[in-house]
Amino acid sequence: MMDPDKWLASCVGFDWDKGNSGKNWLKHRVAPHECEEVFFNQPLVVATDEDHSQSEIRFFALGQTDAQRQIFIAFTVRGQLIRVISARDMSHKERGVYRNHEK
Repeated sequence: MMDPDKWLASCVGFDWDKGNSGKNWLKHRVAPHECEEVFFNQPLVVATDEDHSQSEIRFFALGQTDAQRQIFIAFTVRGQLIRVISARDMSHKERGVYRNHEK
């Protein structure tokens, strides 16, 4: 599989529609703009999600919003757009992984 950083480097924006823009807000109170902020803040931890990459390559990201909210995002890349599949607050375990990348 390709390096997730190379996939992200080719992206020029985000793919939002009714299917994915409201779902994360209703389920987890994560707004689309918060998801976008995660990709522009450091550190950003991105890895391939092998378990969920059957029909398309999927990734997950651990990052933070401009307000330092720590978010987990499952996403894919379609063309040159990041399509967020799911977004939520990081779990306790994910926060530990993220903390290790902050140093």
